Amino acid sequence: MSALRKKFGDDYQVVTTSSSGSGFNQPPPEKKKKRQRFVDKNGRCNVQHGNLGGETSRYLSDLFTTLVDLKWRWNLFIFILTYTVAWLFMASMWWFIAYIRGDLNKAHNDKYTPCVANVYNFPSAFLFFIETEATIGYGYRYITDKCPEGIILFLFQSILGSIVDAFLIGCMFIKMSQPKKRAETLMFSEHAAISMRDGKLTLMFRVGNLRNSHMVSAQIRCKLLKSRQTPEGEFLPLDQLELDVGFSTGADQLFLVSPLTICHVIDTKSPFYDLSQRSMQTEQFEIVVILEGIVETTGMTCQARTSYTEDEVLWGHRFFPVISLEEGFFKVDYSQFHATFEVPTPPYSVKEQEEALLLSSPLMAPSLCNSGDKNSSLDCLETLEDNDSTTKLPTKLQKITGRDGLPKKLLRMSSTTSEMTYSFGDLPMKLQRISSVPGVSDDKMAGKASKISTEPMSKSVADLPPKLQRLAGGGGGRMDGHLPPKLRKMNSDRFT
Repeated sequence: MSALRKKFGDDYQVVTTSSSGSGFNQPPPEKKKKRQRFVDKNGRCNVQHGNLGGETSRYLSDLFTTLVDLKWRWNLFIFILTYTVAWLFMASMWWFIAYIRGDLNKAHNDKYTPCVANVYNFPSAFLFFIETEATIGYGYRYITDKCPEGIILFLFQSILGSIVDAFLIGCMFIKMSQPKKRAETLMFSEHAAISMRDGKLTLMFRVGNLRNSHMVSAQIRCKLLKSRQTPEGEFLPLDQLELDVGFSTGADQLFLVSPLTICHVIDTKSPFYDLSQRSMQTEQFEIVVILEGIVETTGMTCQARTSYTEDEVLWGHRFFPVISLEEGFFKVDYSQFHATFEVPTPPYSVKEQEEALLLSSPLMAPSLCNSGDKNSSLDCLETLEDNDSTTKLPTKLQKITGRDGLPKKLLRMSSTTSEMTYSFGDLPMKLQRISSVPGVSDDKMAGKASKISTEPMSKSVADLPPKLQRLAGGGGGRMDGHLPPKLRKMNSDRFT
C-alpha cells in the first residue's frame, strides 16, 4: 500500500487495488444473472434475421459477398464441390463426343483418326480433361484436327475454367485477407471506470494495439444502448445515443502506438448526467465501443468492437499506468492493462453535485446566467441587483428602495438596461435622461452634472410618476425628510 501511495502521490491515495474491482477484505459480490448482450465482448453482434420471406433472393443477387460471409467450413465445401462438379461435367462431355463418334470402339484401330487420341472410356476422358485444364500436357492424349466439335468444346472448357478459377480463388483470397483477424490484436479493457479527472466526473476505458504495425487513421466511437419510452408512449427497446469521446476536439482520432485511455466527460449534454453510484445498480444499459482504422500492411479497413454493460462499469476506479521509461525506449506492461485501483470519488451524479453546489453557495448563481434564454438572463440580472444593492443598505432604506411597488413592465425595462443602472444609478433622474441620449460626450456630461447636481432633489422627484413619487416621499418634497438624521447627513455630503 505504501508503495502504491509513493508511486501515485498523496493526491491519488489508493483505497484498494484489484483487477476485478473488489477489495481484499470485501466479500465477493453476488453473481448477477447474465443478461442478454447486444454486442459480445469479442465484437460479435447477437442479432438474427428471421421471417425474411421472399427477401432471401437478395442474397443470390450478391453471390460473391454471400460466399465471402460464409464460414470457412462452408467455403471449403463449396470450393471442392464446385471444382468436382465442373470436372465431372466436362469429362462427361468429352466422353459423350467420343461415344457419338464411335471412338470408343475404334480406339485400337491404327488406321482410324479419333477426336481425342487414346481415349477409350470415361476414366481416360476424365484424365484428358484434368491434364488439359491444369495445363499439365503429358502428350499421350491430345485433340486431332478431324474433330471440329472437340475444338469448340475445348474453347468452352477454357472459358468456363477461367471463370470458375477467378470466382473461387478470388473468393478464397478475400476470405483469407479479411482484416477480421487483425482485430484480434486490438485490445479493450475488461471494465470501464468512472472517476474524477481534471475536476470532472469522467467515464474511461482503455484500448491497445499488440502489433508494432500501426492502425492508420484510427478513430473511436461510442454508442449507448438503452431502452426508453417517449412522451407519446412509444417504447424504444434499443435506443442508440452518441457518447462524445472527443469528436469536437479531435480526441477521437487516435495515434495508437501504445495503450490509450478513452474519456467521456459527464456533463449536461451527456446521457449519464443524472447517473449516480446508487442509480447505476438499478439501471440497464450497454456501451458499445467501435474502433476503426486502416491496416498499415494491407491498406484494408479494420473494425474492432466490444461492449460494457452496467455491471462492468466500476464506480470510483482508475486504470493502472502501463508505460514506463527504459533505457532508450518506452516499455508497455500489458499484465496491468485491465487492472484498476480504487480512488475517492463522490457517489453522486453530476446533476446532484451541481444542485448541491447551488444550495450551499448562492454566490455561484451568476455563473449559471450564461444561457441564451432572455427570461433567465433577466432573472439573473434582477438577482444580482438585489444582492448588490439592498443587502448593503439599512432596513428602512431597503423598504424605500424596494421593488415591490414598481410595475412589472418597469422592472423588465430596468433589467434590460442593467449596465446603465449600475453606471447612472447614483445620478438624478434628469441627468440620467441626458446621459442616456446617444452622442453626448463625457465633457458635456461633466459640465451638465456640475450644474444639475446643485438643483434640489425635488425637481428630480417631481419628474417621476405619481406612484414613484409616493414611494419617494410624496408630493415634490425631498426624500431626505423621511430618513434618519445620520442618513440625511450622509446623503447631503454625497451630493455636495
